[in-house]
Amino acid sequence: MDLVQRHAVTRTGRLGAPAMVLGPGFGCDQDMWRHVAPAFESDHEVVRFDHVGSGQSDVSAYDPEHYDDLQAYADDIVLLSRELGLRDIVLVGHSVAAMMAVLAQRAAPDLFAALVLVGPSACYVDDLETGYVGGFDERDVEELLELLGSNYLGWSRSMAPVIMGNADRPELGQELTDSFCRTDPDVARQFARLTFTSDNRADLPHVSAPTLVLQCTDDTIAPLSAGRYVHDAIPDSTWVHLDAVGHLPHLSSPDETIAAIRSFLDARA
Repeated sequence: MDLVQRHAVTRTGRLGAPAMVLGPGFGCDQDMWRHVAPAFESDHEVVRFDHVGSGQSDVSAYDPEHYDDLQAYADDIVLLSRELGLRDIVLVGHSVAAMMAVLAQRAAPDLFAALVLVGPSACYVDDLETGYVGGFDERDVEELLELLGSNYLGWSRSMAPVIMGNADRPELGQELTDSFCRTDPDVARQFARLTFTSDNRADLPHVSAPTLVLQCTDDTIAPLSAGRYVHDAIPDSTWVHLDAVGHLPHLSSPDETIAAIRSFLDARA
């Protein structure tokens, strides 16, 4: 199976134009970007994809030993971008895919013209020695992973609405719940452990592409402190604090998300 099939790639917009690649976060598939993608199709080739083991990807291609490091996911993005012949790529990463974007740009700076990091966190665990606040202590993470490991579907139903926020719009929480529940549980368990225990703080100063950091309001996964740290550590990055509530502004507040990205791109033109 080729890379396009393996990642269930969707290509829209102007083929051959500067590209925008949209990377989904943990437990999400490319459909989460459906409200954002059309806004950029007039001047970009827009590429959506699923990580191996998620969405409509080829689950049989998932190797737990290979995908035991975020770099493996970043390498997939690089390989896929080269396979598709993409150029001048704006790489958009949500949540853990934001750090995949950082690693991909560091590995292949010739490919990526800009990064957009949506709800990023370089490290989810607090570091008392340095004063870093990621939003979770080690016990929080272990309890979360234990519950996820013992009852993934139950964890999904209870946590998805909290992660989504927007309690007054329960249909959004249900959509995220459904997305979590479509993910292979074995893949999800390993992906979750990788997500919540990775520490990519040392990679941030090496980002050489113009970068937009989008931080949401009342984000239970990536608090304000985590987003500010990413912004402060990436040279000359742009910071936007969205009014959007929760962890998925591209789903809950697509117009605001689109406007922030468009403003960033227009400023670079």
